[in-house]
Amino acid sequence: MKTKRVVLILTVCFLFAGSLWAQTEEGGTKIDKVKKGWNFGGLPVVSFDSDLGFQYGALLNIFNYGDGSRYPDFNHNLCLEWSRFTKGSGINRIFFDTKTLIPGIRFTTDLSYLTDKTYDFYGFNGYESQYNSLWTDDEDNSYMSRVFYKYDRRLFRFSIDLQGKLPVNNLGWAAGVGVYDFSIGRVDIDKLNEGKTENLLPDTLTLYEHFVKWGIIKPGEKDGGLATYLKAGVVYDTRDNEPNPNRGIWTEAVVTFAPSFLGVGKDYQHMKFSLTHRQYFTLFPERLTFAYRLGFQTTVFGNCPFYLQPNVTTLILRGATSEGLGGSKSLRGIIRNRVVGDGIAYGNLELRWKFVYFTFINQNFYLSLNGFLDGGRVVKPVQFGDYFVDPEDVGIGITEDQIFSTDKESFHLSYGGGFRIVMNRNFIIAIDHGRPFDKRDGKSGTYIGLNFLF
Repeated sequence: MKTKRVVLILTVCFLFAGSLWAQTEEGGTKIDKVKKGWNFGGLPVVSFDSDLGFQYGALLNIFNYGDGSRYPDFNHNLCLEWSRFTKGSGINRIFFDTKTLIPGIRFTTDLSYLTDKTYDFYGFNGYESQYNSLWTDDEDNSYMSRVFYKYDRRLFRFSIDLQGKLPVNNLGWAAGVGVYDFSIGRVDIDKLNEGKTENLLPDTLTLYEHFVKWGIIKPGEKDGGLATYLKAGVVYDTRDNEPNPNRGIWTEAVVTFAPSFLGVGKDYQHMKFSLTHRQYFTLFPERLTFAYRLGFQTTVFGNCPFYLQPNVTTLILRGATSEGLGGSKSLRGIIRNRVVGDGIAYGNLELRWKFVYFTFINQNFYLSLNGFLDGGRVVKPVQFGDYFVDPEDVGIGITEDQIFSTDKESFHLSYGGGFRIVMNRNFIIAIDHGRPFDKRDGKSGTYIGLNFLF
């Protein structure tokens, strides 16, 4: 039986909203009532995975609009996320974003503890690493394990980001600090098999364990570690509406530095540079928008540990993670972390159609459909030097040719569509479904969460 995640409750059908301040004025756009004070939206999280167990929890997004003079912009945004799988995976997150608490400064902070019993790992450098889906298919004769391309990851993360204005229209500065504490290990097979009488996971080595054995993942990085990033950059922003702009440009250029004395040690001190450009075009006012995003990230110098390579720099987290390429936050429909390298480039094209506006329970809503095309590739490969393939692994069918490919890296492309329920222009429930063009990138992906991708 293949591992499948089944959504037990279609979470997008559940909305609760409250307003703690009365509304007495008309404003905003011609179809909106001005919102004041505190407003909140929520989303239950309920699903099942045959290996991870039941997932249960909730998302709560709270916005403060003050006296309404800034609407649809907000004063404060607080996001709380808590969910658990019965076998140990989970999300514990507090995110706070304020534009008025410190005069002239946007202050953003995130405190998270993320546990993932089956974190995706497919090797490095995209198509230069083989992905054999049959090794994870327990109905196929070549089956290895459903968790062959997984490892156990626990991440504690704390970040503070500041943004302010420069004496040039729409141009600002950005600075911040992020603390990441990773704990990495093999998948806990016994825990995932607990309580099961059939379809048990075999106690066999995963790709991560083979890479450790062969010396590709070094002893100093195999168990994770602490890293502190110091961030600095500039931001150019002309968007008319931050959560789903109709027009404007949003561009960030950010340098992140992980010094040896703040956790990573002398062997893994490194600096990364990230450039992200987003632009929005109104095709039909308040109805149809074309949006695109282009991104580039590379290691400027130093040696980035393998567990930090999937991290994609962003000043404002729009979800619990910003990792990839592959998955809900980058290349939708492509398996998570399929494209990992020392340098990456990616792009997203999206057409967004707001097809209906309405008022419900005294809140402003609209519904939106989107079609997209995503793509990305490694532009600077991870260099892992000499390694030694254990003859015992060859004896059980794990050969070098089955792990590494002679294929050259190229663009990984996917396509799909999505649906949004948007309350008060800021609380956004999102569903996306994507499919890759190439079977080497998986079959498909469906994602339920918050916000537009960019």
